[in-house]
Amino acid sequence: MPGASRDHRAGRAEESNVLAVLRGLKPTLVPSKQRVAAAILRDPGRASAQTISELAVAAETSEATVVRLCRELGLRGYRELRVALAAEAARERERRGNREVGRDIGRKDDLARIIETVTYADQQAIADSARLLDRAALAKAVALIAGGRRIDIVGVGASAVIALDLHQKLHRIGLIAYAWHDVHSALTAAALSGPRDVAIGISHSGATSDTLDAIRESASHGAKTIALTGVPSSPLGQAVDACLVTADREMTFRSGATASRIAALSVVDVLFVAVAQRRYDDAILALDATRRAVASRRDA
Repeated sequence: MPGASRDHRAGRAEESNVLAVLRGLKPTLVPSKQRVAAAILRDPGRASAQTISELAVAAETSEATVVRLCRELGLRGYRELRVALAAEAARERERRGNREVGRDIGRKDDLARIIETVTYADQQAIADSARLLDRAALAKAVALIAGGRRIDIVGVGASAVIALDLHQKLHRIGLIAYAWHDVHSALTAAALSGPRDVAIGISHSGATSDTLDAIRESASHGAKTIALTGVPSSPLGQAVDACLVTADREMTFRSGATASRIAALSVVDVLFVAVAQRRYDDAILALDATRRAVASRRDA
């Protein structure tokens, strides 16, 4: 069964990535746990100094709900959560220097502040994704793609941009890859897939029905499946053979369509380089051939 052997969903949220794990988990939580998660993410440093009663009151819920969230994060209890939050908040304060941790864009911020805040959020989204990336899942995805007869990549909306980027990269090293952003085309391709093929679904929420339906259709014909998502416990994350998790740092004017794309593209780069390395000689020849083919089209 897809996902049965993966442990990243139930794995422990180590000190180095507890906030990144919580961001990915938050959309799938019940409202009471979402309030606890929101309170923690709003100010991790403050949350680390609160008693369990204080955090429960701030989130308008019970202490038992806080404990259940700790366990859902793979932690033994609230004390362990406080230690992890304190450590991560300290690291982030050190990275940001005198900047306020978790600061959003304000109404009167100047351009310098906007540049600083946005670029910092992008850098941390990439760093968080690197920490979250399950090495076993990545190795499995690399092996599936490198050995696949055909790779179908499905992404709609903002995820279509990521799908096209991965398609272009894989195509350049000689792999037969297609990117589908229309559900009819994606389902048509999925219906023609087989055990030697690979289907990759890209959806930050992991709940995009068009992408999920195409992946499930491919799987029903024996194709191996991979997800690139920010929510590993989502329907898409649960449906695949290998799940690659991305992180983001949302702000007022940056929806998932913007923030998550930065992190997803960095994971796509990692995935591509790992696949190219696995096919080293063939990839080098293909890259050289494609480079020479377009060389005359570039401006001098």
